[in-house]
Amino acid sequence: MSEPEIAGTVAALRETFDRGVTKPYRFRVAQLKALRAMLTERGNDLADALHQDLGKSATEAQISEVSIVTGEIRHTLRHLRSWLKPQRVGVPAVVMPARASIVREPLGVTLIIAPWNYPVQLLLAPLVGAIAAGDAAVLKPSELAPATSAALARLIPQYLDRRAYVVIEGAIPETTELLAQRFDHIFYTGNGAVGRIVMAAAANNLTPVTLELGGKSPVYVDDTVDLAQAADRIAWGKFMNAGQTCVAPDYLLATPDVAARLEPLLADAVHRFYGDDPRTSADYGRIINERQFDRLQPLLGDGSVVVGGAHDRDERYIAPTVLSGVGADAPIMQQEIFGPILPIITVSGLDEAIRVIRAGDKPLALYVFTSSAAARRRFLTQTSSGAIGFGVPAAHLAVAGLPFGGVGESGMGAYHGEHSIDTFSHRKAVLTKPLAPDTMGLVYPPFTERKKGIVRRLMG
Repeated sequence: MSEPEIAGTVAALRETFDRGVTKPYRFRVAQLKALRAMLTERGNDLADALHQDLGKSATEAQISEVSIVTGEIRHTLRHLRSWLKPQRVGVPAVVMPARASIVREPLGVTLIIAPWNYPVQLLLAPLVGAIAAGDAAVLKPSELAPATSAALARLIPQYLDRRAYVVIEGAIPETTELLAQRFDHIFYTGNGAVGRIVMAAAANNLTPVTLELGGKSPVYVDDTVDLAQAADRIAWGKFMNAGQTCVAPDYLLATPDVAARLEPLLADAVHRFYGDDPRTSADYGRIINERQFDRLQPLLGDGSVVVGGAHDRDERYIAPTVLSGVGADAPIMQQEIFGPILPIITVSGLDEAIRVIRAGDKPLALYVFTSSAAARRRFLTQTSSGAIGFGVPAAHLAVAGLPFGGVGESGMGAYHGEHSIDTFSHRKAVLTKPLAPDTMGLVYPPFTERKKGIVRRLMG
């Protein structure tokens, strides 16, 4: 779209919102059901697009993209009516008689900017919240996943109300022009560098933002757990989507003894999941583009290869790789990996592991494999992260009732379930006080000694 077309589209959405089209409960429910129908009826189209962009298998596309959104819709439809009910609040004696409540009202016209790694889930899951809250929305899919972007741009207008929900494709120029418009909320998922640009642009219109970013999500393993089972879960969470997952385990912390025992178990998990040559596995994806491949490939030289290490730029292929003997100051530890490379960092024990985690930015997620209640409690109380998973990585995304979001460098704001309603709504304070009997005389001047005494008793 050209700049005038983008401005005109946003203006048309605002007119739709101002006319109240998106606000009725029945409209919201109908649109959520239509979105679910799109995912059910055209899931194969989306799976084909995801395979073109990322090499995702149809099953992985269903598990990590489509099912996450349909589960979100199901949970929202089940609870939406109760979420939208006014919330009664008590009033102090000095204000009585009166009634107080909190009412959720839609924010207005929202902008949702999605990344390329989960281009269906991370565009449509926030949209569920915007629809449920009663907002209109501009949807900006990632140009780095062009097949999926095109599929979404084609399908969404076939199922959702075109007056209220519009897909705008494009790259930096279109995104820049979108950010120049006045929105009532901007929801961005991606990296911190672009997140800062989004936040700076939003400041021009005092637009609130939700930033879903990333970071180096650690995993800690001790010797109190079944290491073979832990290895399977870690390998699954790390190498799904070829490691291009914002909540994938980024690096592993363990004592030298535990690390030595884990290494062959991780290698065994990779072989069982993807075969002796993951390049030929129908269940293993590809790096999104050459630029990301060129960023990742040099990181393979940090440490010693336990498993993997093979790569092919023409195919955008990097094998599931585990590295041992990686130092805390290695290049791979200076950036979010966002690819299928798992470095193992040895620590002396729990104390040092916590120190390493606390020395870095607050991660989007932290994973802990221990049977020790005391160790779990220490990670829970002595570290800060967007989420913490005991015994499993990444699975918290599938729990619609849990807030999903970061803290500090890993983001701000949260969504999923009722937390999405909070993100895309304004919680309006409502106070209703009858004119009779008039008890306001107590706070009107002049303040006699009698009034002062009564006020002190009521408010003291």
